[in-house]
Amino acid sequence: MRHSSRGREPGRVRLSEIFTSVEGEGVLFGTKTMFVRLAGCPLKCHWCDTTYAIPMDSGVDLSVEEVKDRISQELVPNTYKVNFTGGEPLAQHRAVIELARFVKEKKGVKTYLESACYDSARFAEVLPYMDIVKVEFKLKDARAVAGGDRNYATLVKNELECLRMAAEACKKPYVKVVVTNSSDLKEFTDLVRKIFAVTRDIAGFIIQPSSKVDEPVLERLFAFYDAVYPYYDQVRVVPQLHKVIGVR
Repeated sequence: MRHSSRGREPGRVRLSEIFTSVEGEGVLFGTKTMFVRLAGCPLKCHWCDTTYAIPMDSGVDLSVEEVKDRISQELVPNTYKVNFTGGEPLAQHRAVIELARFVKEKKGVKTYLESACYDSARFAEVLPYMDIVKVEFKLKDARAVAGGDRNYATLVKNELECLRMAAEACKKPYVKVVVTNSSDLKEFTDLVRKIFAVTRDIAGFIIQPSSKVDEPVLERLFAFYDAVYPYYDQVRVVPQLHKVIGVR
């Protein structure tokens, strides 16, 4: 499942925004985090809460050096990590490599990739520059890809390969799956089996309830939790906590 960055000049970035906030998702919720949101995403999840960053021509066109300057200007003391997010950061993977190298080598701050991991070849290039990796698996009801089951199977294949590479690189990746009330339990259970067939060396397994779109009831969340627990008893149901405290 490959997507090119056609029309993008080397050394340039489509940037949606840079800001610092409290991490609201995953195993590192609560940490002070700089978010570098890149514009453009080839996936179309119907519950996406950053739809403004989906178009490939959204955001502003900047040079990599200009983005480095913005990071330097806006980085605040005691920032735990810089989160490369989107959109989908792998859509601009070469820019992510340059920016992540800068953050690690010049700023001494941990780097974090928040990705749906739709392209394992691009992921392999970015991986050496990341300290923390989240692999977000999509269920079919996310409607992330068009073209039916074949394209969805390709997406999952890439996600599993990215998880394998991250684990083998000793990055201690963690897994996140967004679930809705309509998510299929059998599909989820099959996905969990495939994930733990790849590796058990993960830093966490996060079940994230959808927000304001087909929100799952407690009984459904328990069912998803129970599907993971036999493989990994540190599974957690974690909503988007930044929304609870009213921050970005």
